[in-house]
Amino acid sequence: QVQLVESGGGLVQAGGSLRLSCTASGRTPSSYAMGWFRQAPGKEREFVGTISGSNAGTRYADSVKGRFTISRENVKSTLFLQMNSLKPEDTAVYYCAARSYSLTSPNVNEYDYWGQGTQVTVSS
Repeated sequence: QVQLVESGGGLVQAGGSLRLSCTASGRTPSSYAMGWFRQAPGKEREFVGTISGSNAGTRYADSVKGRFTISRENVKSTLFLQMNSLKPEDTAVYYCAARSYSLTSPNVNEYDYWGQGTQVTVSS
């Protein structure tokens, strides 16, 4: 069993930056792949980025490549999402997720554990 708690969301102006954190508790082996997803009102949850549990390899959605960076600190069981050059279209609730497998996946249905989400609002 894994519990995930996100933090770091807030209101920023376009062009600004935020760093989201996700702290895991319970069984949180470093071999688990982790991911960030987001969901805007009235929209489906979408992939943002993921990091492997084996070699820290990463994947990103095209919409955030070059702006967002995902990383993890295994000793503290913490996942991060550094978001730079934020745009109003980045506004969403951001969710941390984990899957019981080491390889990355962009698919919502392949993740086993989810946090409660943290709101990110980017003003124009």
